[in-house]
Amino acid sequence: MTSEGAPATAGYAQPPPGRPGLGTKWGENRKSLATETQFVRATPNQPFAIARIFYNDRSGIEAMANASLDRSRWVTSPPLSTRLLSIAIRDQSHRFLPGLVVGDRWFVVGEEGRRYSIVVRNFSDWRLETVISVDGLDVVDGRPASLRKRGYVIDPHKILVVDGFRQSLDTVAAFRFGPVRESYSQEKYHTTRNVGVIGLAAFNEKGSTLDEREIDQRLKAKPFPVFATPPNE
Repeated sequence: MTSEGAPATAGYAQPPPGRPGLGTKWGENRKSLATETQFVRATPNQPFAIARIFYNDRSGIEAMANASLDRSRWVTSPPLSTRLLSIAIRDQSHRFLPGLVVGDRWFVVGEEGRRYSIVVRNFSDWRLETVISVDGLDVVDGRPASLRKRGYVIDPHKILVVDGFRQSLDTVAAFRFGPVRESYSQEKYHTTRNVGVIGLAAFNEKGSTLDEREIDQRLKAKPFPVFATPPNE
């Protein structure tokens, strides 16, 4: 198969150059209904919470997290959660992606070709607005993400499931894991700078008294701390 004196691989096909690991592709059309609504932020460009989830294939996550191959360190990833909201990544079978936490960073393991969704739960009594990005791109308009952009509004105690980049009020292009060179970011904008991260910024509505410290303190309040005494004692 080789000519004399030529390198053994000279006549064989080589993969296209590019970064290893996973990115998010522009997938097939999926029905996903949305409506427009009014929402005035309490603080226009200052979210009360920001979350980052890093994703890659298993070997990439092991390298990023400097983890061993000991499977006891790997768990089915629970949602990143606060007392007000949670965010999780689940696959097309509605199972949370496996992952691990290293310090304050959350890593999840994807698989090439598999579809995934971003699931956000609002635990609060108020409406919340969530601006979400994938690979540095806003999931609503597919353009570079910014805190100034508008996002999805989640009613109190409801769940938001984001299945893809929005194409209209009726459809999205599914999120699918694929090679970095096939990512939407690379194909649309010819950059892979922010491939591998999912972000969420959450805003409370003007007029709501959203204070996690206040909520935490109230949840720790004791119903029977001591016997009653007069106010001036």
